[in-house]
Amino acid sequence: MKIVMKFGGTSVADIGKIKNVANIIAEQRQTAEIAVVVSAMGKTTNALTNLAHQITDKPNLRELDALLSTGECTSVALLAMALNAIGCPARSYNALQMGIWTDDKFGDAKIKYITAPIWQDWSKGTIPVITGFQGITYNKDITTLGREGSDTSAVAIAAAIGADYCDIYTDVDGVYDADPNVVKDAKKLDFVSYDDMLKMANNGAKVLHPRSVMTAQQHNIPIRVRGTFTPEDLGTLVAKSRQK
Repeated sequence: MKIVMKFGGTSVADIGKIKNVANIIAEQRQTAEIAVVVSAMGKTTNALTNLAHQITDKPNLRELDALLSTGECTSVALLAMALNAIGCPARSYNALQMGIWTDDKFGDAKIKYITAPIWQDWSKGTIPVITGFQGITYNKDITTLGREGSDTSAVAIAAAIGADYCDIYTDVDGVYDADPNVVKDAKKLDFVSYDDMLKMANNGAKVLHPRSVMTAQQHNIPIRVRGTFTPEDLGTLVAKSRQK
C-alpha cells in the first residue's frame, strides 16, 4: 500500500509536535510505503508575510513567494531530522528536488505535473519528506499555491505516484456536519463524497481547500481527513464511494 501523509501547520507548530508527527509516521511505515508532505510551522507564513509588508505595502510577488517558501523548507528539514533520530531514514525535498512544476502565477500557482522521484527513496527504505504549498516554474522560479496549498500538493503527489490514500492530518479528527469549535453536538461524518465535500469547501468549510478536492476527484484519489492527536482514528473518508 502507498500512502501520502500530509501534516498541516498546527500539527508541526513546535518541536514537541514535530516529534509526535515523526512517531505517527514511524507507526504508519510498518504497514505501507510512505511519502510525507508538510506545511510551515504554526503561523510562520503569516509572520513571513508581515515581514514583507514591513518592507513595502506591495512586495514583488516573485520575491514574496521566495520568502514564503522558506517556511516549508524549515519544517521538512526538522521533521526529517526527527525521523532519522528515531531510526526512520528520511530525506527532505523542496519543490525543485521533487519536480513540482507549476505555471508562473505567483501567489496562486497551479501544478502542471510532478516528476516525483520517490521510488529511489523507497527502494532504499527512506521516507521522502516534501515541502507543501510550493512549486517551481520552467524558469526555476519558486511559486506558492495559495491558501491551503499544501493540501493540493499532497493530493497531486498522491496522484503522481498512484497512492492508495492521501491522509490529511489536522487538529480535528475528521469532517463534521458543523464546526465542532462552535457547535457542541456537531457529528463527525465517516464518509463524504467528492461532490458534497466540494460544496462544503465552497461554502466556507476550512477542512479541505476546493482545489485539493477537485484534484482528488479528477484522479480518483481517496482522502482521509484524520486527527494528528488521535492518529488511531481513521477519520473521514472523502471519495467517490465508500468502497475504500
